[in-house]
Amino acid sequence: MLSYQHGYHAGGPADIHKHRALASVLSLLTQKDRPITYMETHAGRGIYDLTDEKAQKTGEWRAGIGKAERDDHPFWNALDLVRDHFGPDSYPGSPLVAQALLREQDRCILMELHPAEYAALAEAIDAEVHRRDGFEGVLALSPPQPRRGLVLVDPSYEVKSEYMDVVDFAKALIAKWPEVVLMVWYPLLPDGRHKAMIEALGGVVDEVRFPQHKGRGMEGSGLVILNAPYGIENLFQ
Repeated sequence: MLSYQHGYHAGGPADIHKHRALASVLSLLTQKDRPITYMETHAGRGIYDLTDEKAQKTGEWRAGIGKAERDDHPFWNALDLVRDHFGPDSYPGSPLVAQALLREQDRCILMELHPAEYAALAEAIDAEVHRRDGFEGVLALSPPQPRRGLVLVDPSYEVKSEYMDVVDFAKALIAKWPEVVLMVWYPLLPDGRHKAMIEALGGVVDEVRFPQHKGRGMEGSGLVILNAPYGIENLFQ
C-alpha cells in the first residue's frame, strides 16, 4: 500500500527483531568468499531520522533501539557504519543494514513503488534501486547473478490479502530460484491473520512478543525463513 509510512515505526521493537535476524543471516551467507545477491520486495526509504515529527509522534524507537543493549551482534556493526555517515540520530532501514554488511563482490537489488520513498532510497544508497511492484520486480529479475542470495519480504500487510500474496510469491520465487534464502517478516496482530500464511509457507519461524502491548495493535514481530542457511539454529538464541 502506498499509504504506509515506516517513519512512524523506525527503530521500534519490530525493527530490532527484524534487523538483528537480517544481520545474522547475512553474516552466515558471507562467511565464504563466494558473492551473493541481496534483494528486497518493499525496501522503504532506507534511512530514518529519530528526531523527526513521525518518529517523535509515536516514540516507538524508545522501546526499540532506545532500550537495546549493545552486544557483539553484527547488527551493531551495521548501525555504527550507518550512523558514522548519517549521524547519531539516524536509524537504518533494512537496505542500509544489508549494505553495511555486504561486500564489494556482492549485489544489492531493491524494489520500492512509493515515489517519495523510492526517491529517498535512491539518494541514500548505492545499489540497484527499482521503482516497481516488489513481487513483480523480484520475480522478473530472478534468478539473478550471483545465484547465492537472500530475499527479504516485508510488505505493510495493510490489506488482508497480502498474507496469501506472500505465499503465492514465495512459491513462484522458489520455483524460479530454488536455492534462494527467503526471509519473510510479519506482524503479530490480535486477529492472528499471519497463522494461515505461516502454515502455508513452512520454514524456520521466530516470534517475539512486545511486553508493552496493552490489548490493541501489533502484539509482536514474526519471521519465517525458507531454505535457511547452515548455522540458522544459532540465529534466534
